[in-house]
Amino acid sequence: MPTTDDLPFIDEHSVPIDADSGIVWDALVRSFRRSSNGAARFARLLGCDPLERSEAFDGRVGESVPGFRVAYADRGRTLALTGRHRFARYALTFEIHDGRLRALTHAAFPGLRGAIYKAAVIRSGAHSVVTRRMLRRITATTSRRTPS
Repeated sequence: MPTTDDLPFIDEHSVPIDADSGIVWDALVRSFRRSSNGAARFARLLGCDPLERSEAFDGRVGESVPGFRVAYADRGRTLALTGRHRFARYALTFEIHDGRLRALTHAAFPGLRGAIYKAAVIRSGAHSVVTRRMLRRITATTSRRTPS
């Protein structure tokens, strides 16, 4: 699994899941596959690396969506994404374990511009709101699906 040792821990959010881990994994990957054109524009505005979406995003190591690249994947268990932009380097790791879907964020915000960005996104609570909303959407789609 990739190391986040060089990135400070920011936060962790989790939601209970009542679905097979494979179904949760598919919903997680689908949520990134469906990221909107607005997300791509925002990624360009921030100067994200990566900027491009892999042709077929399936959550495999090396694949990308605007702002994130898969650094580690263990289907049904862990999806670790990394990225960077003008104001930060970051890692967002999803874990499916013990009936919960967890999202752990690590990030570094170098310099004055990084500190301002951190205040605007992390300290304001915006990151927490977006992360919790994403987790709720993923779990909502899993409750409508059954294993095949």
